[in-house]
Formats: sequence, C-alpha cells, structure tokens
Amino acid sequence: MKKLKVDYTLCQGCGACELACSKLWFKEENPAKSAIRIFKNPGTGYNIAVCDQCGACMDMCSPMALSRDKNGIVRIDKKKCVGCLICVGECVRDYMYYHDDLITPFKCVACGACVKVCPNGALTLVDEAE
Repeated sequence: MKKLKVDYTLCQGCGACELACSKLWFKEENPAKSAIRIFKNPGTGYNIAVCDQCGACMDMCSPMALSRDKNGIVRIDKKKCVGCLICVGECVRDYMYYHDDLITPFKCVACGACVKVCPNGALTLVDEAE
C-alpha cells in the first residue's frame, strides 16, 4: 500500500506541499484545496495532516463512492458521489476535505507531488505492506 510518510522534525512549514497538491488537482495554488495540510503547533513545530489510507471512510459511504484501488489507495468515484459529505464529517482523522467551490470531497491519493517539492525532505512516498 502506498502511503506518505512524514518526518515532522524536518518540516519548516513552508507550504510548498500544499501548493503543489492544489496546483496539480485543482489547477490553482490554494491551500484550502490541498489534500495535505500544515498546522503550527506552539512549542512543538509543525504537524502535517495527510490521509494514511486507513479506509474507515469507506464504511460510511452509502452510495459506495469510496473504494480501495489495487495500490491500496482509498479513492472517490466522482460519478457515484452524491456530495452528502458524510465522509468528511465522519473521517476518524479529519483527512477528508471539502471546499465550497467543489461538488465532491477530496483526499490524498499518495500521488507524490508534495514529496517532489518539499525542500527539507519531510515527506516520502513509501510502499508498506497492509
């Protein structure tokens, strides 16, 4: 299963990962449309919130728009999604996102765009056994 691995000690909070994600998927540099989020933790540095592909959201989706692909990535089928946003509200780790400009929610699909732009190497794409 492909996953993003985060080394929180290396993150400097530059936001390059957020911008790369939104640029790739939504053609604009907008952190609110990024599937990876950086948060400043007072005294402890930065926290990077990114989907770990746990799949708990799949059980909550009544139209069955969420499924796991052959690489273990949880994907949203936009043709099946009805935009109810239950997955956003019920994601156990708050890694499913929504933006008012969009009809369907979005999440990280471990594409690696963020890894390529991180100047400090805080992000890596790994292939883990399930």
